Amino acid sequence: MGEWSFLSALLDKVQLHSTILGKVWMAILFLFRIFILAAGVDKVWGDEQANMNCNTKSPGCKNACYDQSFPLSHTRFWVLQILFVSTPTLIYLGHVLLVIRRENKLRRRVELKFIRHGPIKAPKYSNEQGRVQVKGVLLFSYMMQLLFKVLLEVAFIVGQYYLYGFILMPSKITFSEYPCPAPIECFISRATEKSVFIIFMLAMAGLSVMLNIMEMFYLIISKMKDKKRTSVASEK
Repeated sequence: MGEWSFLSALLDKVQLHSTILGKVWMAILFLFRIFILAAGVDKVWGDEQANMNCNTKSPGCKNACYDQSFPLSHTRFWVLQILFVSTPTLIYLGHVLLVIRRENKLRRRVELKFIRHGPIKAPKYSNEQGRVQVKGVLLFSYMMQLLFKVLLEVAFIVGQYYLYGFILMPSKITFSEYPCPAPIECFISRATEKSVFIIFMLAMAGLSVMLNIMEMFYLIISKMKDKKRTSVASEK
């Protein structure tokens, strides 16, 4: 898990500025995707090409069969998926940290009563503990990162289907192109075990999409309720 520690530290900071559903998404990302990927998948897949047995010893035939069937290893594909899907959240974190930094400077100016350009606006997104309220420009930034996460997850789910052409791992692959002199059969090791991991990672990606969509609706409904409450209070 050492190679994931830097990403883990960054995403842990996002939890301070996320909703409840955002925290659940973070837990799923680490506990059910990164942890499983780091702890178990590499041992199941191992050296895929070396573990694949073909009924031929023709030079280059086994390599061509593997390359056509698996243009990109499942494990490397999932690593790319996690990194790409995490990127919008990290961009949002950068925006939050920028807002906090600006408002901390503003807070210090207020404390020192240093006014050069008229009245100083009070900080409206963060408090003195560095906690932010998801509203205004931060709400837009948060919604955009949720939207991009949904789009990226869906793109990787569709991409996995088009890249490999199947969901379950086949136990046998038939290959008849160059440089094989005749049609050959290659057998995949631990095909059933690999199929379980493929289904599991697809299910986690689908759950991630659902959580992000639910969070978008949750934010929209909660902000509409807040606006309604404010309007009722102002009328009174």
